[in-house]
Amino acid sequence: MTEKNTSQNLLLQPQDNERLSNLCGLLDENLRQIESYMHVEISNRGNSFIIKGDKQNVPLTSSLIEKLYVLSAEEELTSKQLHMYMNNTSDNTENMTDKIISDPDAISLKCKKITIRPKSKSQQEYVQAIMKNDLTFGIGAAGTGKTYLAVACAIYFLEKDLIKKIFLVRPAIEAGEKLGFLPGDLSEKVNPYLQPIYDALDETVGVERVTRLIEKKIIEIAPLAYMRGRTLNDAFIILDEGQNTTIAQMEMFLTRIGFGSKAVVTGDTSQIDLPRDSRSGLKDCLEFMPNIDGVHITNFKPNDVMRHKIVKDIIREYDKRKK
Repeated sequence: MTEKNTSQNLLLQPQDNERLSNLCGLLDENLRQIESYMHVEISNRGNSFIIKGDKQNVPLTSSLIEKLYVLSAEEELTSKQLHMYMNNTSDNTENMTDKIISDPDAISLKCKKITIRPKSKSQQEYVQAIMKNDLTFGIGAAGTGKTYLAVACAIYFLEKDLIKKIFLVRPAIEAGEKLGFLPGDLSEKVNPYLQPIYDALDETVGVERVTRLIEKKIIEIAPLAYMRGRTLNDAFIILDEGQNTTIAQMEMFLTRIGFGSKAVVTGDTSQIDLPRDSRSGLKDCLEFMPNIDGVHITNFKPNDVMRHKIVKDIIREYDKRKK
């Protein structure tokens, strides 16, 4: 073994086959993901692990696996979660994994189906802001958890009886297409635009319960145009893809907020699909929102992206070209 390489033995205690299965994943897919990201080799027999690789990455990987084993007792370790935990470990940023384990007051959203925890400093700030403020903006690239965490907060508030209704809206603008060009009835026309919201709901609550809540109109999912003329009290309102609103649409949305309500606006100001002669309502309102009490803006960074590592690298390179 060369000077740059080393190996380390790791014994996970207490031995728990269910937790080990959660940690390793189906056919050890979680271990293979960790190997690829951390540039190491991992072998194990039961709760005994051997990690081989660069002398810098091996102890980082060992520490990561120990922390993941602690978390495996309380939550299912998905590919998306692993990616965020590895981001924190390999980038030497403020390690939210440590905070989640050691701080009993760390933010977590304990819903009936799953417990959701922020996986980065920006996500922690975002969730705390939603809890404390009437209006919160989540600004950043796709995959940073803006919509998912907003939906999770909405479900949390509903289950705690802090609100009576969830209203999820999105502008029906995608690369210049219009609703009239799509086949089917209204529901079939708007579904392609609202599918990311459905995905977040299904993962947080479950498909059957989402269907029941929608049937009872406790959850309403609709195009932004359907907000006009409504004032929503005791509701959790989420506007997704806010960068694709016009100034008039954004003003209309922000003035729908009623008593006892919370509103969250998510968007990526680098991905605007409006006609060139239309200014984004999100970019416009972000210029004066810092002057208003009860409003918080969270700006997500490339390190917060919970998708494949290559996505984070691509976003970083695009950001360089814009400067």
